[in-house]
Amino acid sequence: MSEGQFDLKGRVAVVTGASRGLGQYLGRALAVAGADLVITSRHLGDLREFQSEVEALGREVLPLQLDVRDPDSILKMSESALGHFGNIDILVNNAGCNVRKPALDVTWGDWNLVLETNLRGPFFVAQAFARRMIAHGYGRIINIGSVTSVFGYAGINPYCASRGGIKQLTMSLADEWGAYGVTVNCLAPGWFKTTQNAALYENEKWVEYITDRIPLKRPGLPDDLNGAVVFLASAASGYITGQTLLVDGGISTGATRAIA
Repeated sequence: MSEGQFDLKGRVAVVTGASRGLGQYLGRALAVAGADLVITSRHLGDLREFQSEVEALGREVLPLQLDVRDPDSILKMSESALGHFGNIDILVNNAGCNVRKPALDVTWGDWNLVLETNLRGPFFVAQAFARRMIAHGYGRIINIGSVTSVFGYAGINPYCASRGGIKQLTMSLADEWGAYGVTVNCLAPGWFKTTQNAALYENEKWVEYITDRIPLKRPGLPDDLNGAVVFLASAASGYITGQTLLVDGGISTGATRAIA
């Protein structure tokens, strides 16, 4: 296997939800591997600092506004990206949200917010770019799931439903678009500290509890996702589609505290 299989020079990647957290981790890794980027956020101003960082790496960056709950916003963003670069090779469906509540307190609006953002939105973003990928005969779609794609946790029911759904959606799209040279995979991080879950990490007992359940004995660090996203975006994963790759330190093994 040559290093060139992981080289993304000449490729263009769209990363949604790139104003913070995982979106920036993933976009940075793709840029370091050589890809030019389209980065999106609901608010363009939130992308300026990250745009400058990626441009300093020598990559071309196109920041675009996107609300994945709005079909017109998806259409406008995809047309702008394709109009600027001519083709999109890689899509990282990262934009997401969460609502933390006991199940009995979840409202209709809570449910719709999370499912529309985490599941419906990624489908229609993928659809928008897959049309050109199929015509071009090449594409890499990476849907961002989570350890909750395979595990359930109390207090985040809509989120778990959306992440389980993204795993199933990944398999369905992989089956439908594989014949056209488009692979679709799910990258599922475990416990990484982000703006979305930062409050949890302020609870020392929770951090101790979750760390004890992770075989590698620590939460994820930003660089822990680099190899996985570059692999799924590159030629090296050309015969892999419909899969969920867990990058979780082993927590999905179901490890629990040993009893002395």
